[in-house]
Parts: sequence; structure tokens; C-alpha cells
Amino acid sequence: MTLISSPNPVSYPRETISDGLAENEALLRQLFEHCFDVVFQRVDLSDECKILMVYVDGMIDKNVITSPLFQSWVLEKTGAGGNDTVDYPLLKEHFAVVRSIRSESRLQEIVESVLRAYLAVFVDGEPEAILLEASSWEHRGVEEPAIEVAIRGPRESFTETLQTNTSLIRRRIQTPNLKLEPVVLGTFSKTRIVIAYVEGQARPDLIELVKQRMSGIQLDIVLESGYIEELIEDRSFSPFPQVMNTERPDIVAASLMDGRVAILTDGTPQALIVPITFWTAFQAGEDYYERFMYATLVRWARFILFAISLYLPSLYVAITTFHPQLLPTNFLQNITSAREGVPFPGVIEALLMEFLFEGLREAGVRLPKAVGSAVSIVGALVIGEAAVKAGIVSAPMVIIVSLTGIASFAIPRYNMSIPFRILRFPLLISSGAFGLFGITMGTLIILIHMAKLESFGVPYLSPIAPFQPGQIKDVLIRAPRRKMNSTQASIIRKPRRR
Repeated sequence: MTLISSPNPVSYPRETISDGLAENEALLRQLFEHCFDVVFQRVDLSDECKILMVYVDGMIDKNVITSPLFQSWVLEKTGAGGNDTVDYPLLKEHFAVVRSIRSESRLQEIVESVLRAYLAVFVDGEPEAILLEASSWEHRGVEEPAIEVAIRGPRESFTETLQTNTSLIRRRIQTPNLKLEPVVLGTFSKTRIVIAYVEGQARPDLIELVKQRMSGIQLDIVLESGYIEELIEDRSFSPFPQVMNTERPDIVAASLMDGRVAILTDGTPQALIVPITFWTAFQAGEDYYERFMYATLVRWARFILFAISLYLPSLYVAITTFHPQLLPTNFLQNITSAREGVPFPGVIEALLMEFLFEGLREAGVRLPKAVGSAVSIVGALVIGEAAVKAGIVSAPMVIIVSLTGIASFAIPRYNMSIPFRILRFPLLISSGAFGLFGITMGTLIILIHMAKLESFGVPYLSPIAPFQPGQIKDVLIRAPRRKMNSTQASIIRKPRRR
């Protein structure tokens, strides 16, 4: 796996802090030079009682500092017998009542804890700091999923706060077997990441493989789970994703119970799930909340729409260019009359319209929501009609491209629909050059590539290739719940193929 090199970390002048308050303050001010948001709040109760509090403004709950209880503990010096010295053990006990605390003497750990929203309290004469967990910052609340719209089922989605995301999973899987192992990635960002799995459901070798690939990542900064996704895939140059991302906690909980492993990244509402197969693209969360007959019907509709989105433009170009005898005579005459005056061959016409449709789709996504959908719809109608009247493209081609675009939206997983949009273009070129033979050869190349592809040791086309009859109860169909529980996802739980 290719690794991204990282620069040397911050150089610290010493390993541990001293017992002098003034020396520690000068050392921290040097490290946090030009950092206006780092606050140094000093409390000098007397010549013998001095306390320094260091924190990042905007990242901690100031009610902890300004609360009367906290101030009384500090200002009353917590000393025994009325002297002016600090009873350090008693002070730590008082702090522990407010929030969880720990003591630390290593300078690097203290600095990194302050940047992770800890309140650092230094007492003159003590060679360690009290780190008080007091994190609090503005964050988005739990809302409905924005991408994976829930028709039936929970309407909760992940947020950018890691603790909120882990609690959403813990609410659904209330067992100590749910393990949440922390990892820190990013030389500068120190991004917190959690590897989630259910002990006894996930294979031990799968868990070890995920940890191994995560430990091999070296990045300067991790802002989103996509930074990790590209580095843990088996084949980064494949158009097919080998990692699934989702914003719905119910899908993550179901995947964990199926024996998969989830990766949650602080600062992003998208969770990663491994391993996956090609058939994951056609499975939606609602399939398991509706009755099995309806879920099976909808799943087959997705398969048909997938075939339309991938092959319809190529078949139209191949048949009209090389194999017109396959069409009824009246239909062929209508198409021929509609293409009169079009200066481009069928393949160029299709590529032009496909590129235009992709541009309209991208514009609709990037524009503000209030005008994005209107611009994409009106733009498609106006440009399509104008292009037909100008004789640049034919009316049948506009219909073909429109049907293709609508069919591509039927795939539940957005990241799984992207490879089909990519492969549509080489199939178009192949059909324009060789007809149906070109489509057949392109399909064989795609199938061979997918047959060789794996996701964390699981064959990408399993359980169809290699064929396992007992494991197709949740692939081509969605079997009744009582028939599916005993064998569901056993292809994920079985030992890795060698």
C-alpha cells in the first residue's frame, strides 16, 4: 500500500515539565506563540498559592471555570489548617467531582491535550499538570439523512462529532461485545478515529487486517473519511469502490451485526464499512424494514435500471450504426427521419449529450439548493429542445440520454453509481467503433476485473462468483426474515480466501 510521507512533528524543548509555575508558563507561551485563542489564566491567591489554567478559547465549557463551586474550591485555597499552601491531592479530588481528570507530566501530551479541548491546571511546586475534560463547542445536532433519504425506518444521521456518532451506534447495539477502539491519525490534525466491530461476529483476521492498514497510514492531516478510504482499499486504481460509506447509524449497526467493521472519523458524518461486495450497491436500508415481496420487487427494478443506465446509450449507438436490421422497419424509419440533418455520427452525438447531462448534474449539485434543482431541470429542457431544433442532436438521442440519467439515480449507494457513470463512456466509444461486439468485449473486461477484485479478502462478486447457492438469500432477492437470519452475511464471517 502506498503511504504518504509526513514531515517531522513539532519539536519540543524538553520532555517533561518542571515544578516551577513561571518556567512552565514561559515554556507554554513559547510553544503557543501567535496563538491568540490559547488563554493563560493565572490565579495568585498569595505568594505561596499560585495556579495557572491553560485552555483554548471556544473549545471548552467556560461554565466549569466560572461556576461558583469551581471558584470556591480554587479561591479558598483548599489548604489544611488555614495555611496559604495548596493541598494538591485534595485539589485533584475536588476537580474530579466536576469532570473526569488525569495527571500528566509529559510536555507533548499536555500540549496535545490542550488542543483537544482539555483544561490544563498547573500548581506551583508540582511537576505535573491536572488535565480536566471540559470540551464544549458549537456542533450540528442529529438531523435527517441528507443523501440516504429514509422512506421507512430511523430518521437519524451521523454528525461531525465523534462522541455523538458512537452513542448513536451504542444505542442500537447494547452489548459489551461492541468494541470501539480509538486511533489517532494526522501529524498535525491529530484526528480521532474509532474502529467499531462486534466481538464474536467479525472475523479476528478481518479486524487485524483493518488495524494493520490503519496503522500504516501516514498523513499530515485528516479532514474527512475519504482521506482514509483511498489508502485502505485493496486496489485504488479500480473504478469500483471497495469501501462503503454511509451517514445512517442503523445501516452501520446492521453491518456490524453482519460481521463487518466500521470506521468512524471525527469531523465527518460519513462512516466507512468494510468489507463490501458488488451487490451492496443494490441494497437499501428500507429493504429490511418492508415486507420481503416488496423489497425483492424493488431490488429487481434496481437491477433493470442499472442495466439501462450502463448499456442503453451504447446499445442505441451500436444498433443504429451497425445493426439496423434488429429494429422494426417503422421504428427504424422514424429514427432515420429524426436524424436527418444531424451533422455528427451517433457515437459523437451520444458523447456530446452524455457530457452535457453530466455537466447539468454537477451544476445542480454545486449551485445553492434554492436554484440548483430548477437550473438543472430547466437547463436540460431548454438546451435539449434548442439542440434538437438546431439540428445538433436528434430527438431520440435526447430521450435515450434522459432515460439513462433517470435510471442512474435508482442505485441506493451514491459511491457505487459513480463507476457506472465512468464506464458508460468507454462502452459508448467501444460500441461506436465495433458495434455489439465492442459492447460484449467491454462487458467481458469489466466482469474479469470484478472477478479478480477483493474487498478485505472477500471476493467482490461473491456469493455469485464464486457461486454459493446457500448465500444468495440477500443478493438477487430479499428472503423472508425467518429464512435469512441463519445464513445472513456468512460470506463476510467465513475465513479469508487464500
